[in-house]
Amino acid sequence: MAAGQAGKKAIEWVKAAAWAFGAWLVLSTFVVQAYFIPSPSMETTLMVGDVLFVNKFLFGAKVPLVNWRTPAVREPKRGDIVVFMSPIEDSILVKRLIAVGGDTLEMRQGVLYRNGVALEEPHAQSTSPDWTLDLASRQEMHARQLPYFIGADPERYLPDVHDWGPLLIPQGKLWMMGDNRDSSRDSRFWGLVPRENVRGTPVLIYYSWDASSYRPFPFFTATRWGRILRVPR
Repeated sequence: MAAGQAGKKAIEWVKAAAWAFGAWLVLSTFVVQAYFIPSPSMETTLMVGDVLFVNKFLFGAKVPLVNWRTPAVREPKRGDIVVFMSPIEDSILVKRLIAVGGDTLEMRQGVLYRNGVALEEPHAQSTSPDWTLDLASRQEMHARQLPYFIGADPERYLPDVHDWGPLLIPQGKLWMMGDNRDSSRDSRFWGLVPRENVRGTPVLIYYSWDASSYRPFPFFTATRWGRILRVPR
């Protein structure tokens, strides 16, 4: 009798574990997933060592193994922080959405102009306003941007990191940039992001760790307590 009861309890535990795993799998696939910030491209909005909960449901979650998505609650809009697949490599990135299909966009002396209006960007910072690219990098930018360039004399167009455009963003494409403009590889360098590459948006910083802090009791000294449970904007 005791052996039979133990067997039933074991089966119940296995069923409970299976249900828990299934629920976790569904949630992490379609609703929310953790993401670690590895680079300073979004500082100080997002810091290296921040761990985020990413809402995958809002913009439509990608169904694994097939080219399907769940219906989006809404489309990504200008100013959103967006998690997406890189258009040039197999990696996940997080940047701010600057322009969507139909927008015109340019940067003059480090100031962004969207549809002819200078943007107020309290979240953005430029730590090296005199930064300029070498000729080969500028020619690569020229090649990537030329199909969308709508300015005068396209053959002589030679963009730089703080001066480029105007560009017309085609439908179904997104222009992404890091808030830390001079430490960000973004759409200026690798071009437009297809809408289908979008994976979600951060909703909460649930932990933050300063890896440069190696003092006694690192959990207490390296944890950025003031960033925990902060909502990124």
